[in-house]
Amino acid sequence: MKNKAAIVTGGGRGIGQAISLALGASGYHVIINYKSNESAAKETLEMVREAGGAGNIFGFDVSDSVATQKAMVDIIKDNEIEVLVNNAGIAADGLFIMMPEKDWHSVIDTTLNGFYNMTRPVLKQMLRKKKGAVVSIASVAGLIGNRGQANYSTAKAGVIAASRSVSSEVARLGIRVNVVAPGLIQTEMIKDAPVEMIKQIIPMARIGKPEEVAAVVKFLCSEEASYITGQVISVNGGMV
Repeated sequence: MKNKAAIVTGGGRGIGQAISLALGASGYHVIINYKSNESAAKETLEMVREAGGAGNIFGFDVSDSVATQKAMVDIIKDNEIEVLVNNAGIAADGLFIMMPEKDWHSVIDTTLNGFYNMTRPVLKQMLRKKKGAVVSIASVAGLIGNRGQANYSTAKAGVIAASRSVSSEVARLGIRVNVVAPGLIQTEMIKDAPVEMIKQIIPMARIGKPEEVAAVVKFLCSEEASYITGQVISVNGGMV
């Protein structure tokens, strides 16, 4: 018997960790992907297990198509993937006119090419079962664009567009594809952000919690969301 599994890319920290815990609590065997921080992935896996769940960790860079393809062969061999959460992403902020080429490509490669590298092999397995849910983590930046984040905004907007397109292709085959777009969430990624200033433009006047994003992801992966596909759900305190 293969595990009823959920893959969470970048699942060891921040929003990814919260999603891993939420899906583990839902009964999924959680496959926690990480790029370099193995200790964080192990810590998250231990938290999943302490809560009564199960899972394992897999280290590979989702932007590397060869490494991802190799890892996915091993993952699919032992697991029936019912859920994929494309959470892995990086930021390399700076004004567009001064942005190094490597910063442009690294952000897009991880988020947008990572979506392609992960989603395509998973969909092939889901299509055979005519069942599955794909949820990708975008950002408010992908909806409105942020100054100094042309690369990040482009990557997240691309994930939104790709998800909407793919959702229309697989909807009749029992597979749902949705996007969650967080606003300012309490993670390492906002440690250098002008938080107090940003809070002034958030109607709820506070920073979101990773668990609040994870709750929406968990819902979209559940049977309760069986008639929802091709949608972008914002979790941003009312910013847009």
